[in-house]
Amino acid sequence: MALQKLVTLRSTPQDFLGVRLEGRKALIQRWALAVGLLIPAVPVLAQQHQHAGGGPRCNEAMLACARQATPAFGPDGALWLAFAAGGKVMVARSDDLGGHFAPPVAVTPEPAKLDTGPDARPKVVVDKDGRITVAYAVFKDQNYNGRVYLARSTDHGASFSAPQPITADDSSQRFETLALDPAGGVFATWIDKRNAAAARRQGKAYPGAALAFAWLDGSGSAAPTRIARDETCECCRLAVGFAAPSRPVVAFRNIFDGHTRDHAVITFADAATPGPVRRISVDEWKTDVCPHQGPSLAVSPSGAYHIAWYTAGQARKGVFYARSMDEGTAFAAPLPVGNAAARAERPSVLAGDGKVFVAWKEFDGEATAIRLMVSADDGANWAAPTTVASSAGFADHPLLVSDGKRAFLSWLTAAEGYRLIPLGAPQ
Repeated sequence: MALQKLVTLRSTPQDFLGVRLEGRKALIQRWALAVGLLIPAVPVLAQQHQHAGGGPRCNEAMLACARQATPAFGPDGALWLAFAAGGKVMVARSDDLGGHFAPPVAVTPEPAKLDTGPDARPKVVVDKDGRITVAYAVFKDQNYNGRVYLARSTDHGASFSAPQPITADDSSQRFETLALDPAGGVFATWIDKRNAAAARRQGKAYPGAALAFAWLDGSGSAAPTRIARDETCECCRLAVGFAAPSRPVVAFRNIFDGHTRDHAVITFADAATPGPVRRISVDEWKTDVCPHQGPSLAVSPSGAYHIAWYTAGQARKGVFYARSMDEGTAFAAPLPVGNAAARAERPSVLAGDGKVFVAWKEFDGEATAIRLMVSADDGANWAAPTTVASSAGFADHPLLVSDGKRAFLSWLTAAEGYRLIPLGAPQ
């Protein structure tokens, strides 16, 4: 399928990669980062802009003004995109693999201060009955505390229910993720600060935040919500797969020893029982600032875990891949991915029956390229990386997605607009 130019974003080229600095020492840390004194391996050390991808004047609720677009396929093969623009969360449908989109439908009735930072974006899943669930976060103060909301459409995207908070607790929730369970349910996980807030009220130390989870009921509400793990990194995206029906696998950036922010995985014993924390790699990234660089995870039909991540640790720096054949109990030695000198980052992983794809971003000083490597034997061996797309100026992170038959790269850029690029069969 030829690459298609679907929309053109009205945008001044800008690099939006970066580290969001939050916490008590934010001002000092921002100054230190500006002069290169802190974590120099992070590609761009600048605070994330909060206006839309089309620049400060692009404030319409349309795809041309979006910074990110999150894809999901429905059971009928339709492509759904969730995006934030003009302060609203919107959803659009395409019946020709992104060649054309129907007019977008608003999920949020009024503009809000949406969380669209480096590792944040609206999420969308479509279940086997065609019900569409959307999750997003809104900043509720100047300290990066958020509130996650859920909305659902039961009429094939014609309208959405009034957004409802994912939990009654209003401390803070961010970096929500939705995933479809093989049995048909919708699993939600997010970063939650209820226990951190309680610890502060008691004068106790509590690094980071907590990993929370819930299953959505038939109406799209989350009940009950529970904590799976305390003291995790509070500012990185989460990744979800399934070891089996009703057994989620969550990859996240954990806090080890109070200051080391390396990635870990939890495999649920059943729908309500999180398993032990398994460290993916000892990278030794010792920092108290926010990396805003979470992992990507895929679970093969064979049960193999495939995880890719970014680190600026003392032990290694750059993007790496590792797999586990025993539900995360042990991971193989990390495999370097991409060119660290070209700012390799933001990996995305997709796995089918034996075939595994890993995509990531690189920047040569003039243009952003999406690089891809493929394994035909469930991650044991890898072909040489290739470039599948490139663009000058603003570019979203690469996202890999499958319609159950084929693998695609989903990518939004300023110059080319939204593209859904076929990569081949995931099986």
